[in-house]
Amino acid sequence: MAENSDPFVLFLIGMRINALWKPWTWVPVLPTMPAMIRELARQPELGYLGGDVWLGRTIICVQNWKDFDSLEAYARAGDHLHLPAWRKFNRLSAAETDLGVWHETYEIKPGNWESIYVNMLPFGAGKVFAASRIAGHKERARGRRDSL
Repeated sequence: MAENSDPFVLFLIGMRINALWKPWTWVPVLPTMPAMIRELARQPELGYLGGDVWLGRTIICVQNWKDFDSLEAYARAGDHLHLPAWRKFNRLSAAETDLGVWHETYEIKPGNWESIYVNMLPFGAGKVFAASRIAGHKERARGRRDSL
């Protein structure tokens, strides 16, 4: 199980290719998220803790952040990759529906989440927070949640 007694932010972000037959509308956007993740990984002081990405027609990126303020500061900072990329996307997609973008933000408080990983490589919260073996009261979801 992953253990973290501090609040953190779970940020889900992605895009959906609505027009597979029009790659010129979505291929130029594809390198944007990997570039941002590399930037964030090189600068841990920005508050990005780590995450995972899944590729398909709908691309999903699960990110863990130190707090909402860090996430928001990165999103609004003109000297980082996100804001210029977001502005460019909005300009290019104003009249097009070929590519959709989405995100969801969750502020997680201690005692309001739990995790379990069996036969898994580091993943999700287990990738960014300390891991421990499950035993005793932690063998049940409520026990894991209440131990944080």
